[in-house]
Amino acid sequence: MILEMKVPSPGESITEVEIAQWLVSDGDFVEKDQAIAEVDSDKATLELPAENSGIITLKAEEGDSVAVGQVVCLINTDGEQKIDTDKKNNVELSSESVKEVINETKENYASGSPSPAAKKILDEKGILPESIIGTGRNARITKEDAILAKPSMGSPSENQDRENSRKKLSLLRRKLAQRLVSVKNETAMLTTFNEVDMNSIFLIRSEFKDQFKKKHEIGLGFMSFFTKAVVRALKLFPDVNSMIDGDYQIINDFFDISVAVSGPKGLMVPVLRNVEKMTFKDIESEIKRLAIRARDGEITVDEMTGGTFTISNGGVFGSMLSTPILNPPQSAILGMHNIIERPMAIEGKVLIRPVMYLALSYDHRIIDGKESVGFLVAIKEALEDPLNLLMDNNIKKALEL
Repeated sequence: MILEMKVPSPGESITEVEIAQWLVSDGDFVEKDQAIAEVDSDKATLELPAENSGIITLKAEEGDSVAVGQVVCLINTDGEQKIDTDKKNNVELSSESVKEVINETKENYASGSPSPAAKKILDEKGILPESIIGTGRNARITKEDAILAKPSMGSPSENQDRENSRKKLSLLRRKLAQRLVSVKNETAMLTTFNEVDMNSIFLIRSEFKDQFKKKHEIGLGFMSFFTKAVVRALKLFPDVNSMIDGDYQIINDFFDISVAVSGPKGLMVPVLRNVEKMTFKDIESEIKRLAIRARDGEITVDEMTGGTFTISNGGVFGSMLSTPILNPPQSAILGMHNIIERPMAIEGKVLIRPVMYLALSYDHRIIDGKESVGFLVAIKEALEDPLNLLMDNNIKKALEL
């Protein structure tokens, strides 16, 4: 029986995906539920599992854009797995044979082998496959590689020290690029800045982080303090928790905070739902869970949809100051940066304090300067006096110790 495998819908409003990588080769025997491909949508990378066991025939190449519901491979459920007779009989290769296999593998891996479609294009261009580094699985030369390939100019000796490579941007990266450009073109984005003395938070973490980790099996980081400070400020300045819909302003009375994390395919922005109801422990646990899912490529479209405000922490990469770009359709984003010991004037004295610069980018069409500055000042106040403004004067109760 021949089973047609079609592209499932990764989420609402997504009509096509891109074959990012085949995890199996044409003619392989696959097991039911085995991951056979990675597909990119404009929001996430997902694995495609085999719907049954059998011999697989690929019907799309890496880099191809395919519609949801399109057949991408066939599985012959009557096919049987081939048995490696050498392994079955425990045949040992001679040392010379081993060397031959190793050399052959190295040669094949370095140059790759073109797919039928790619070979036809290369033949028409008069380009040798050996002159191209494939971007497919095991350096296989894909159709896209062949289309982008150009005949070399000059002699090999002239070009041997001048190399470059080309690779197609993933669907996720291309969509992100479109969104970023549209934000710059379609919003009146401004950024306001402030600085925060992190000394109070440092003291709290220093005294209670070990108890917190022992009790909850998770670290007490900065993100829970910032997230709670953001929710407090959003309640004081509701315009920052709003978005534009045509001629209308939609003000949200709930607080779903998007947290930017770095994933293997680029920046991911999973959402913490109803943060106003979450404790310090809840926030730290949920951020860790979502970050692991993003890192492992398991994050879903639903987990990255619907935030009302975004926090981006460039400080983990060493950023001193930046102007974060809006995450549409949201109207504001908070940028955190690295913490550096700096001299500060405190009550007439110059003291060394751990200082972080903050940046708030916002859509000036619906958020005025007064609201944006007041919002950032409210965050600064909460972070510099977390005991009173974030913990109700009871640290142990707030941290559930």
